Amino acid sequence: MNAITSNFYDSASGRISDPVAFMAADADVKAHVLRLWAADNARHAATFRDKVDAFVNDAQVGLAFLTPQLYRIETEVYMTKYPSFDITRFMTVDTSGSMWDVGTLVYSQDDVGQAEYLAAGAFDMPYASNKMSQATKPFHLAGVGYEWNTQELQRAAMLGRALGSDKARAAKMAADRFIYSIAMTGQTPRGEAEKGATGFINNGSAPSAQVAADGTSSSRLWTAKSADLILRDINEALTAVETGTGETHVANALILPTSRYNYIATQRVGDTGSTILSYLLANNVAGEGLTISKSRALETAGTGSSTRMVAYDNNPEVVKFHLPGPHQFLEAFRKAAMVYEVPGIMNVGGVEVRLPKALVYRDSF
Repeated sequence: MNAITSNFYDSASGRISDPVAFMAADADVKAHVLRLWAADNARHAATFRDKVDAFVNDAQVGLAFLTPQLYRIETEVYMTKYPSFDITRFMTVDTSGSMWDVGTLVYSQDDVGQAEYLAAGAFDMPYASNKMSQATKPFHLAGVGYEWNTQELQRAAMLGRALGSDKARAAKMAADRFIYSIAMTGQTPRGEAEKGATGFINNGSAPSAQVAADGTSSSRLWTAKSADLILRDINEALTAVETGTGETHVANALILPTSRYNYIATQRVGDTGSTILSYLLANNVAGEGLTISKSRALETAGTGSSTRMVAYDNNPEVVKFHLPGPHQFLEAFRKAAMVYEVPGIMNVGGVEVRLPKALVYRDSF
């Protein structure tokens, strides 16, 4: 072990000694530390070679073998990010609260009122105010874990081999997929809306409309429209945020279906060298701060299962996702004669759209 990795990993305790420094290290250093950790786990596993029969009869022996390896497995798994399930691309994730909170108050607000001329000494002062609705957003406990059977533990002990992280990684990916699906649609990955919630792409209060049907043969599809008409459709959606909020919010984010994003990324504007996408980034009504992303979830989110784009002010005052209890693995326990379970739980709140007019949908392109 070199001086750099010894700053992060304590082989005597089999733990990361400085988690903050470890997470700040580059990928090669992290990988080296995890390899050292796995080698120590393998040496630890080999010390159980003469105790493999006790895994069936004595739960404490099995847990003594399993528990030290779970620290490494969980560290490795939670370091892994899955970009396709990363909702932070689309909205702020609010993790305030705890695993056991049952809900929070949420507010939806619209500003009203305007200035008017007054006579000197007038009593009819016009006031600005807020039309605000209040509701509770419940949080819901969810979970996904994994298990080891005694045969797997015995084989690892006999071979002096560290346990792999594949099962834990699969559980973590399933948790991320669940959170992504709830964030986008309010439904589980199986399409079940058992909690009656909506998500980022189907909020019932956000203004929505179809794009103009003025392409070839009165089509709404971008494949039947010129670059100018496509740019018009997008800028109309961006403008709707600004006009709908009385210019208090400007769209700084645009999310397109993956297929449409890829289309405008490859189609040129006239005889220029610019694609529609590159031209749009440089020339749009929202300004230079506009970010454009893509999501497969928008392919069928629109009217009649058509495409949908989302233009919005990506600001926690407008929209955010409540995740008071991010996924975490609990302590392993023996749940049957030959099975050890590692439970995993999370507390999920869902999407809160606080200013619906600052988030608009345009469909059917």
